[in-house]
Amino acid sequence: MNNKEGNNKRGGSRPSSSRPNSGKPKPPMAKRAQGPKKVKPAVKAAEEEKAQKIKKQNQAPKRQKASDEIRLNKYISNSGVCSRRDADLYIQSGNVKVNGVPVTEMGYLVKLNDVVNFDGVVLTPEKKEYILLNKPKNFTTALDEGQEYRNVLELVRGSTTAKIAPIGRMDKNTTGLLLFTNDTDMIRKFTLPSQKSSKIYQVSLDKNLKFEDLEKISKGLVLDGHRVFVEEISYIDNEPKSEVGLKLRTSNVKVVRAIFESFEYNVLRIDRVSFAGLTKKNLPRGNWRFLTDQEIINLKNV
Repeated sequence: MNNKEGNNKRGGSRPSSSRPNSGKPKPPMAKRAQGPKKVKPAVKAAEEEKAQKIKKQNQAPKRQKASDEIRLNKYISNSGVCSRRDADLYIQSGNVKVNGVPVTEMGYLVKLNDVVNFDGVVLTPEKKEYILLNKPKNFTTALDEGQEYRNVLELVRGSTTAKIAPIGRMDKNTTGLLLFTNDTDMIRKFTLPSQKSSKIYQVSLDKNLKFEDLEKISKGLVLDGHRVFVEEISYIDNEPKSEVGLKLRTSNVKVVRAIFESFEYNVLRIDRVSFAGLTKKNLPRGNWRFLTDQEIINLKNV
């Protein structure tokens, strides 16, 4: 009886537990997410001080606003190198210095006598002006012809206080488009022999242009040892054969005259009807207008 009870105690089943699935192994506990390491106050303060020093090095010292100050991006835009929006990008990238100190602050104010270095080039504060004139007869670009003929600058007097100059030369008998600017880079660009912009001239001759001469001119010719490339030449529609349209890249009107004189034609009149994509549309003879922003961009991209 005792043995039987003892066997039952050792081999018998354990009393059932009130907890369900108590026989299953417990799942492992999820690892606790580790947050960012705490930075010691002393280390954090040192890092902030270092960041402030770097920021101060990249900024010119602030000055109290004065009446003769303008925003840096406007100063750059007035210099004609790019738009205000593009100027902001250059400022943010650290490519602009004021008085030798890099400036990355938007809205920074400068004075006209500050030295602004834009991508390695010192800018001039004078706003770039671009004025298109439809020149009449009896005005010349030369300054050494005495008082007999008036200078073309008289026709654009009062348009601006900037010191502008014409691009290329025109004698008293030549009419049509003449561009004025104080942008020396653009003047140099359009007067170089290698420049790529096209000009269209309407030329009046003393007699009809022979077709064989027109063909020879269309192939180009050599004048004074220099090769002249003619892009296009044709008779003017519904006009006598003495009226000729000529398209080439030079802005020197003397070259146009020399082309026809080399074939023994006398040039009575030259009228420039197109200059690097600019036309005389809505611009009567003797009148002038400012170029639009898009026209200026187009000229710079020629």
